[in-house]
Amino acid sequence: MTLQIPSASNSESALAVSDAVFGVQYNEALVHQLVVAYMAGGRSGTKGQKTRSDVSGGGAKPWRQKGSGRARAGTSRSPLWRTGGVTFAARNRDFSQKLNKKMYRAAMRSIFSELLRQGRLVVATDLSPSEPKTKVLLDKLKGLGVDKGLLIADSIDNNLYLAARNIPHIGICDVNSLSPVALVHSEKVVITAEAAKKIEAGLS
Repeated sequence: MTLQIPSASNSESALAVSDAVFGVQYNEALVHQLVVAYMAGGRSGTKGQKTRSDVSGGGAKPWRQKGSGRARAGTSRSPLWRTGGVTFAARNRDFSQKLNKKMYRAAMRSIFSELLRQGRLVVATDLSPSEPKTKVLLDKLKGLGVDKGLLIADSIDNNLYLAARNIPHIGICDVNSLSPVALVHSEKVVITAEAAKKIEAGLS
């Protein structure tokens, strides 16, 4: 399909994109699965506690079984005791979920297609400012009608990084570090023509 998309100069520019990437039906269940898997993969899973067998000490029976008048005890590292182990101790675990490559590509195609249908996808010829100034980048975004969202470039140079890092509610990434969570949550997604072609090639 050929899209008429406004550029930074407030003029109309045509961008030819593939229907197989930017014109598919929205699959909410698959997108949800991708977002959940992505967020689960970011969990550290390093929480850990010690059971009665992990706590040092407690090898000897504290007192004899009968005759002392006290409750019987076999170890001083029982969860009932101070300095003892934890009853249901947390263990290090891997929260990552498996998602097939075909499912990932299909979900990303669905996200980009829905962004386009909702008018949240804006294509610009170039996002990198001529100098590392926030004002220069803000002027470009104002010309595109964007004040909040995600900027996707084929590569992030120093000027773009320095100009965008001080703008609230604006995130930047390149094609290789796309986040489905950021795409779904962004009010607007601004993408360069070169980045769009790379994404189209990667998701075809």
